[in-house]
Amino acid sequence: MWQPEFLWFFTLFYQEFRKNNPIAFEVLMVLAVAHLFGFYNPKQVADFLEVPHQQFYTELKDWRVYHVKKMLLRFMVKQAAEHLKPVMSKSAATRSRARMTLSIDNSVMDRFGKLLRCAWNWYSGRYHKVIRGQDLLGIVFTIHHIALPLHLLFCPKQGRYHTTKADLLIFMLTQLKTAFLREGIDITQLPLTMDSAYVSQELRERLHQLGFSHIIIAGKGNYVFTINGQKQDASTWKKDLILQAPKWGIDVPSCRIWGESPTFGSLMLFFFRKSTTRSYYLMNQQ
Repeated sequence: MWQPEFLWFFTLFYQEFRKNNPIAFEVLMVLAVAHLFGFYNPKQVADFLEVPHQQFYTELKDWRVYHVKKMLLRFMVKQAAEHLKPVMSKSAATRSRARMTLSIDNSVMDRFGKLLRCAWNWYSGRYHKVIRGQDLLGIVFTIHHIALPLHLLFCPKQGRYHTTKADLLIFMLTQLKTAFLREGIDITQLPLTMDSAYVSQELRERLHQLGFSHIIIAGKGNYVFTINGQKQDASTWKKDLILQAPKWGIDVPSCRIWGESPTFGSLMLFFFRKSTTRSYYLMNQQ
């Protein structure tokens, strides 16, 4: 079914690339990506990007990788907005059943090249050791068991500025908040889910200033919490706390309790049994 389209694309790609025509190549790649989102002619793409279609090709001559990234961001936000709008106007129970979240995580891609940008020494959870590669920080929107990637950035360690992952995350969420407001949607109502590796009380305050009030963090066993005046690590609390029988909306034994952490401050702890032998917990910062 797709064979003629693929043949056309790769034939044209081969011809223009051999001619070393970068402008034609960039235009071709932009239009090819636009096809994936339902824009089948240059005028549709120009109207979506709010660029005069009479000057579309002139505009593309000045485009850089930044512009292509911006275009992809707008495409993904538009697609996510189509799923969000019918749900955001419903009741809190309906929104909860839709399981809407903004999931944040980073991943290290191992690289062997010497001239690649943003390659550095990072700890990889996949290899359980420090490797040379590129660390990518991404944000994914989930709804109704559908995952839509929204934003992706390299995490650099070199340069004039000491940019942390927290700074990159705030930058990415600020961009997404502005883009969704353009669609009439306030994404600060959605909960954030993230790893606890780079979360702190300072980041929590910055996220609250941005408008995000529900922050769900995957906890670790060595984190220390004070509960009812008693201080011990999470692995010990998992053994001491009594998990209650499954209730409405939760199909596993669980326990909710307030705790105090020197790193995260006051938060709600949610312990639950994922299998018959192991217990896990989440930290809900509000």
